[in-house]
Amino acid sequence: MNFDKIELTSVAVRTTQYPTDNKPEFLIVGRSNVGKSSFINTLVNRKNLARTSAKPGKTQTLNFYNIDDLCYLVDVPGYGYAAVSNKKQEKFGLMIEEYIMNRPNKTTIYIQSMIPEVAELTVFYSNLVTIARLQRNPTVKTEIAQKRDIFGESVTYGFLGYPVSQAADITAFEGKLVPVGEDQLPLIEQCREIVRKFNSIYGEVLVEPEAVLSNTKRIKGLDGNEKMGKSLGNAIYLSDSEEEITKKVMGAVTDPNRIRKDDLGNPDICMVAYYHNLFTPKEELSKICEECRAGKRGCVACKRELAKNIIETLKPIREKREYYEAHPELVDKILMEGTEKARKKAKVTMAKVRKAMKLDYFEGEK
Repeated sequence: MNFDKIELTSVAVRTTQYPTDNKPEFLIVGRSNVGKSSFINTLVNRKNLARTSAKPGKTQTLNFYNIDDLCYLVDVPGYGYAAVSNKKQEKFGLMIEEYIMNRPNKTTIYIQSMIPEVAELTVFYSNLVTIARLQRNPTVKTEIAQKRDIFGESVTYGFLGYPVSQAADITAFEGKLVPVGEDQLPLIEQCREIVRKFNSIYGEVLVEPEAVLSNTKRIKGLDGNEKMGKSLGNAIYLSDSEEEITKKVMGAVTDPNRIRKDDLGNPDICMVAYYHNLFTPKEELSKICEECRAGKRGCVACKRELAKNIIETLKPIREKREYYEAHPELVDKILMEGTEKARKKAKVTMAKVRKAMKLDYFEGEK
């Protein structure tokens, strides 16, 4: 990929030093010495744009790289084991936290029930989709089947109509790209249908979103179920302790034909091998599968190795969660500011919707 203009335009340690032109920003974050700066150099095909070092902790500021005046790549200090004092590492953390919490063009987290425009939009949309169409939604059908003991033969409209509410969630904020798992694709398609129906009646008002899938489109449950879920009791939670993760992994389903350690295994039908594919480096994965097929690695050892890798991967997330649990005032601040920001955006969308539907009564008299 070739770019005409690439330059380091801002080196920041506080908010007043951030760029002010509101271009999109892509944050490059990860552990110390994992190769973030090298990744930037490779991405833009410049050998020494971002400074690199074999010594962890080379990057100690927020570095904003202007890419063709289109966006910024933001290189930040690594976390985990930088070769600096604990006090300096703490400063790194506060600097990154300040960036994430105060940058106006970053993720907005809000409380849906405090955005009445979403509920209003849901009501409007409910007149654009039939009960039969909702009942045909594969995701909804699966959820109903899994909760048959709760609903019996009578499903509430709130549950059946969840895709309508989801469509309001997305379109109220003019979402264009929606990151989802593979199982959520029918819900996004339902949203797209609603948008097309609305626009065909009232004009081009709403933005039709597109789904974005990661390389791992869906994560199966530890029990082999095609979907991992809280309600299914087959999930590993981001909040789980090391002991809880280990316990769950030790109970994961393996090759049913493998009884003894020296039995020849089949990683293709083993959930432990499936999770190794997600959490274990490729070179280690190849060795694990090879030893399994040859009967040289037992399931217990394989599970312990997997548990260790999952724990290591989730550790930064768990630590951050614990930090916010200890500072609920920060969570309140994020939610209040996010909700206020979201409400403003939703109001703008609803003004367009009401005008298109000729429901903007008395607007001209305000």
